[in-house]
Amino acid sequence: MTPAESGKMGELAVGYYLEYLGYRILDRNFRIRGGEIDLIAVRNDEICFVEVKTRKLHSAESGAEAVNRRKQRLLIRAAYRYLEEKQLSEDDWYFRYDIAEVITLHDRIVDINYLENAFDETDFHDNSQNFD
Repeated sequence: MTPAESGKMGELAVGYYLEYLGYRILDRNFRIRGGEIDLIAVRNDEICFVEVKTRKLHSAESGAEAVNRRKQRLLIRAAYRYLEEKQLSEDDWYFRYDIAEVITLHDRIVDINYLENAFDETDFHDNSQNFD
């Protein structure tokens, strides 16, 4: 299985997992220049921007570790663009950034570690930071 196939398998599994938990998938692979959001899900008044990282069991780097500050900044920028394009007001929705770590062994999923509120944008708010 190629890394792209493995990643797609992980994204599908996390989508099913979220639906099982009562979320509705709004969008998959939302892309803007320089960034992509794997899954966008909603439940009640929560919008979740989900980064899915598929890793082999015993990988040197976890999925959460792979979402460094640069990647976080790109995800936040893409999330704001999504809200803008869909005309969703930040005042009406609570939104968060989650990471789903999908663990595989021999091309089979053995675990999903779902991290709600894995990071937030407060670390990026100062005069020198801009998401546009």
